[in-house]
Amino acid sequence: MEKWNIDDLSVGMLVEATFWANPVESSDFRFRATHLDGRRAPKVVLCDDMRIVAGTPCRVRIKAIKKPAREDRGSIEVEFDRLLEFRLDGVYLDPLVSKKLQVLLESGLNILLDGPQGCGKTVTARSIAETLGMEFVFFNCGAVIDATDFLATIQVRASESGSPVTDFTKTEVLEALEHAIEAPEKRFLVFLDELNRCPESARNALMPALDSSRRLFHPIENRFIRIGDNVQFVAAVNRGSEFSATFGIDAAQLDRFAPVQMDYLPAPEEVKLLKSRHPELSEAILKRIVSLAGKVRGAAEIPGGLSVRATDEVCVYLKHPLFSEQPHKDLPEILKSSFCGRFAGRWDDVTTDAGAVWALIQRGATKEA
Repeated sequence: MEKWNIDDLSVGMLVEATFWANPVESSDFRFRATHLDGRRAPKVVLCDDMRIVAGTPCRVRIKAIKKPAREDRGSIEVEFDRLLEFRLDGVYLDPLVSKKLQVLLESGLNILLDGPQGCGKTVTARSIAETLGMEFVFFNCGAVIDATDFLATIQVRASESGSPVTDFTKTEVLEALEHAIEAPEKRFLVFLDELNRCPESARNALMPALDSSRRLFHPIENRFIRIGDNVQFVAAVNRGSEFSATFGIDAAQLDRFAPVQMDYLPAPEEVKLLKSRHPELSEAILKRIVSLAGKVRGAAEIPGGLSVRATDEVCVYLKHPLFSEQPHKDLPEILKSSFCGRFAGRWDDVTTDAGAVWALIQRGATKEA
């Protein structure tokens, strides 16, 4: 992420920032931030105004820049102007979802993003971290088999004598938790992707991390480690009978999260997103792609959904020189792969899900004609 140059900042300048409690107890300032207008500040940003709400973006005015010539010292002191609504740059959020996320982030609660595949759960979590200046830690729960896999993996190697030696390798989660203890001034967002793709027995290891105990068992050092208040857990799940290789989440585990339901982007927002990624394509073809995707998503007889990855994939095809000359004509053939291919069966077999999707596409194309 781009960093401010100290010469680009000046006293009286209005900027946006998100503050958190200052971990330095001896400081005269109760709040501190690390980013201004989404860019990393060259010095710590300090404020002592009680109107600030931790975790809520606000607009502030630069009051003083202390020790501007020193890279290792100094600070940027600001005064409060007004609070701002929570928003994520480059990411669409339903207004109600945005408000819920703001409340949960301010409260420090664990968040569970629940929605269809490809609706933007991972992008949202990453954008939250970037917007709030948090370290983003991605962890794929689908690779977890045993409880210890959350924090360490076991690797066996041969010693000089040829006998097997067992080594523990720390996961990104364990490294982040240890770093959070060493650096209380930083904030970490630990994103547990596909939480329900690991066995329920393995997830039990996370239970004390997600409740008031705030601790986890360290499998390498054989002890419990505490989890600092500067760590926030966000998990994502896909729930439904159409998802294979998933495991149920019992009430006790669910109760440790505040669930937030997400859905696909509204059609105009998806068109806008695709246009930003694929400016070579006309708005007419993008609207047609999104319209057909919406028909598949809204069909009660089709299990599961159709991710934004699918519509994005169609655009990748259509802007390639092999297809770019006649995109509207080639679109149906591409949809056989990018849309129908994401469902069981074949597009030309009406008894399968893929065939049902193709029938929807054909009906939609007929109406457009």
